[in-house]
Amino acid sequence: MGYYLNPGNKGFWEALRSRIYVDKTGLIDCTNQCINTDEKFICVSRPRRFGKSMALKMLAAYYSRGCDSAGLFEGLTIEKNGAFREYLNQYDVIFLNMQQFLLEAEAGKITEYLEREVVRELEKEYGGILDRQEMGLAAALRQIYVETDRQFIFLVDEWDCVMRERQEAEDLQKQYLDFLRNLLKDQPYVALAYMTGILPVKKYGRHSALNMFLEYSMTDQSLFEEYTGFTEKEVEALCRQFGMDFAETKNWYDGYRFAGLRHIYNPKSVVEAMRRRRFSSYWTSTETYEALKVYMDMDFDGLRADIAQMMGCGRVKVRTRSFQNDMCHLKIKDDVLTLLIHLGYLGYDSRQGEAFIPNREIAEEFENAMSVGGWQEVMRVLKASEKLLEDTLKGDAERVAEGLDRAHMEVASVLAYNDENSLASAVMLAYYCARKDYRLFRELPAGYGFADIVFLPLPSVGKPALVVELKYGKTADDAIRQIKDRCYAQALEGYSGDILLVGIAYDKRAKTKRHSCRIEKLEKLSRY
Repeated sequence: MGYYLNPGNKGFWEALRSRIYVDKTGLIDCTNQCINTDEKFICVSRPRRFGKSMALKMLAAYYSRGCDSAGLFEGLTIEKNGAFREYLNQYDVIFLNMQQFLLEAEAGKITEYLEREVVRELEKEYGGILDRQEMGLAAALRQIYVETDRQFIFLVDEWDCVMRERQEAEDLQKQYLDFLRNLLKDQPYVALAYMTGILPVKKYGRHSALNMFLEYSMTDQSLFEEYTGFTEKEVEALCRQFGMDFAETKNWYDGYRFAGLRHIYNPKSVVEAMRRRRFSSYWTSTETYEALKVYMDMDFDGLRADIAQMMGCGRVKVRTRSFQNDMCHLKIKDDVLTLLIHLGYLGYDSRQGEAFIPNREIAEEFENAMSVGGWQEVMRVLKASEKLLEDTLKGDAERVAEGLDRAHMEVASVLAYNDENSLASAVMLAYYCARKDYRLFRELPAGYGFADIVFLPLPSVGKPALVVELKYGKTADDAIRQIKDRCYAQALEGYSGDILLVGIAYDKRAKTKRHSCRIEKLEKLSRY
């Protein structure tokens, strides 16, 4: 076993010995099906700390020739697969961590350093075959293949670090992409190439050297959805094991959506919450909020309004195809939003083409970034939200209406009232602090229609649920009447606590353009 060539199974062994291990070995079946096919070039991009390196260690343990990994997979999902033994420890694996080469190589000589290091290990294993001095990596691998008929599996971690950390070095990027293309494309020694990074590979300026790769990104994970993070079933099992509240875990860390799986959880944060038995911002604490603030403050028309709308639990349409997979050449707001999707700061619903803030942890990171400056109006609304929620729970409709008036005045320059949807975003923004004790839903199916906003309390807080109906250009009485007539409280079937019916209206026709509010208490759902 070597460092780059057939690195063995120690990394996977350590993962299995950890206090928390979630079985993701089903991924191996996906890669087995791609070996020596037209789909053998795979690039999976995910946010940082979403298990990319863990997956590569698992694949290295499974494929690496020269070690016996059968015992490590005993009892795991892949062991039950009919092809498990066929590919187990049958390939020479070349494992490349590009971050390491970027840090250790002389400036501008990443590929030269990489070739020198890997060829040195190949010479130890295949010294009798490699008879030329200063042989390049691709040439060495071709010669090994010709002489032995052995193919290689390439596992490349942090493939895009050159693009992310040397953003202005276009010549270096082009050289690096040409190197990868020459190493992998149309080479008979490649059985499989599995690369991971944060960004997809398709478009870097005009240079598309890696167009042979199939991309699986945060806008479309396709085959790899369940391996992107933790599934709801996996998180429920962890909550039972560690005695943690599932509803609160969901509130903090759920929210990433794909075409098939609608609930994917942040794996880093879930693991830390289980280990520490406390909910907090674990994923976002690994990077300063200033990294997010740089993109939030970019001067693109409509960007601030979109962010404010998402802070109000709203969604915004995003055209992801214009994004060039580049962190510095951002031309329109859709490019910024798409980048934030790939970085993990936004969730993306591919069915609807909409972006949103996925959970409480990420919402708090946006709040932190806003607090530094430039978002004073929004921050005043967020700080006033505790008083607004307190007045609502007291049933003080007059003060709630006054609080919404003030919130509207603050955010009017960022988030305009045009219809009930924009009114809903502004109201949700005004109730921002409710995220601490409630799960918030917009357009929740209920009775004979959809409840505009539902606040479902977490089991531990002991507060009433809220069913909110909004009326743009009508009255608060109309809103309450609709809640009752259409039985919206049925959305809370199974909930046993008290319920407040909250009608909120904004009269666009009146000169004052003020909010009105009416609050009624519903003690038991069975009244419907």
